[in-house]
Amino acid sequence: MPGKAKTRILLADDHALVRRGVRLILDSEPDLTVVAEASDGAEAIGMACEERPDLAILDIAMPRLTGLQTARELSRLQPDLRILILTMYDNEQYLFEALKAGAVGYVLKSVADRDLVEACRAAMRDEPFLYPGAINTLIRSYLNHAREGGTLPAKAITDREEEILKLVAEGHTSKEIASILVISVKTVERHRANLLQKLGLKDRLELTRYAIRVGLIEP
Repeated sequence: MPGKAKTRILLADDHALVRRGVRLILDSEPDLTVVAEASDGAEAIGMACEERPDLAILDIAMPRLTGLQTARELSRLQPDLRILILTMYDNEQYLFEALKAGAVGYVLKSVADRDLVEACRAAMRDEPFLYPGAINTLIRSYLNHAREGGTLPAKAITDREEEILKLVAEGHTSKEIASILVISVKTVERHRANLLQKLGLKDRLELTRYAIRVGLIEP
């Protein structure tokens, strides 16, 4: 748009092809420009600190740190940064978690060519953007909870357990996880045991299937 600065965007997704496609969509708009790309959550945080973008678009299922973990950290480090979650998962729990993590929008990859540009502009106007099905989910959930007089359901597992679940599902050993998270092997094993018990699962394979189902890693 003439006379108006472009919205500077950080794009984080571990698939180069997805990044290329999304970049083509965004860079073809007169008011949007991708200034940095990251292939995982940790890299995205580093890039955000370097480039100070206006908007971050984060995939949910990334290595090292998920999009949700990255969103939480970016919200803490750069409160003015707008965050959109871009995902293949139409998942109620993750929709709520994304909003709780500081995201202002939740866009499905399957309709990114239709929704993403509008979502970026809405974010820069400080307006939330949700795909139509998500709005139905929010309304249904609100009505159900209002009827029951309850609050939003708590997450089944803690943030730390989620980190460990993701790393287990990615194939890391307890020793490697302990090194990555700078905790003891004993603590990792305790968290693993808690995860199995809480989720009613038997072993690493079932933990991995669960992580895929809820969008922590991709199949």
